[in-house]
Amino acid sequence: MNFKIPRGTQDILPGKVEHWQYVEDKARDICRRYNYKELRTPIFEQTELFMRGVGDTTDIVQKEMYTFEDRGGRSLTLRPEGTASAVRSYVENKLFGSPIQPTKLYYVGPMFRYERPQSGRMRQFVQFGVEALGSADPAIDAEVLALAMEFYRELGLKNLKLIINSLGDTESRNAHRQALISHFEPRISEFCSDCQARLEKNPLRILDCKKDKDHELMATAPAILDYLNEDSKAYFAKVQKLLNDMEIEFQVDPNLVRGLDYYNNTAFEIMIGGDGFGSITTLCGGGRYNGLVQEIGGPETPGIGFALSIERLLMALEVQNVTLPVNDQLDCYVIAMGEEAKVAASNISFKLRQAGLSTDQDYLDKKMKAQMKAADRFKASFVVIIGENELEKNVVVVKEMETGEQQEVSINDLTKFLQQKLIR
Repeated sequence: MNFKIPRGTQDILPGKVEHWQYVEDKARDICRRYNYKELRTPIFEQTELFMRGVGDTTDIVQKEMYTFEDRGGRSLTLRPEGTASAVRSYVENKLFGSPIQPTKLYYVGPMFRYERPQSGRMRQFVQFGVEALGSADPAIDAEVLALAMEFYRELGLKNLKLIINSLGDTESRNAHRQALISHFEPRISEFCSDCQARLEKNPLRILDCKKDKDHELMATAPAILDYLNEDSKAYFAKVQKLLNDMEIEFQVDPNLVRGLDYYNNTAFEIMIGGDGFGSITTLCGGGRYNGLVQEIGGPETPGIGFALSIERLLMALEVQNVTLPVNDQLDCYVIAMGEEAKVAASNISFKLRQAGLSTDQDYLDKKMKAQMKAADRFKASFVVIIGENELEKNVVVVKEMETGEQQEVSINDLTKFLQQKLIR
């Protein structure tokens, strides 16, 4: 029987995985600089967590979750996003009681959604996300947006567009909600069944509908910015001022609606322009969610965060021909000729690895010429050659592959010799 990988998943092979490691390391480094700490949560959670945390009117909950019953009859779901799990952990572990506030977290890990696979969109995908919990200061909104933008910029992406909007506080959202119901209700029968179901539950989600996006009522729908109260206007103005002070360019789009139910006040997306992206131009999305912690059983706590797809990021880097500075060179390749030399080669490799040098050797009894070709394929900086004659003299021949220069070095001095040569 031939087994094949499940649809919507991928194997990330050597040669490609190094790119993943590089961008994940970059994510961890920028979070270190912004003082966000890593959080690791289970890959599956109680289904109810996502129904309450993500929202039961969302496409994620209604159509895309991988849900199953365990042997105890409990309904569990592979996590479709990271925020609900992060907030659950925040509440369960009482991080709100820590003297260090706000609580600033990040995560990198696989998520699962049953979607139609396409370029940049997989059923198992990796998200990098951050969550800042415990502060209602507009400055932390600006910090989160700045972190996301700097992450992309430091990786070398161009033509980035930061799009922001305000969804307002509860009072503003309620006023907008009533306006949307009044706007859509007379002709709601012309919309898809999903939109009809959302009219009363969450009419804001109608604006995010892909099926009815070209309906004439979409273009004339009431804009949330027209319904912001004074507090919400002042909050949004402060966020914009902070971004301007940091010289981070942005555009205000009153039609921006995030797809999850828990957002309020600041909402944003980072998009990328140019040819080669098809219909997928959004790289990152997020916003403020001041009611989510209470929804999951915690105290009243403001929060803001974002999430982005590593797959989509790598696709954007490829489209823009950005070459990541991935070091896939081997420090040393050990070539042995003769049985006794092979025994010595294993010990030499062991010692070099102990000293922190990336080292490999032949395990297929190849001839000298074939071993040199192997060293070339590994992009080895140095080749260490040992045969019976060298073994008798307790030396090796070290060849620098870039210059072709070679010299005899005592086995006892080899590690120190290579370390000095490899100082970068």
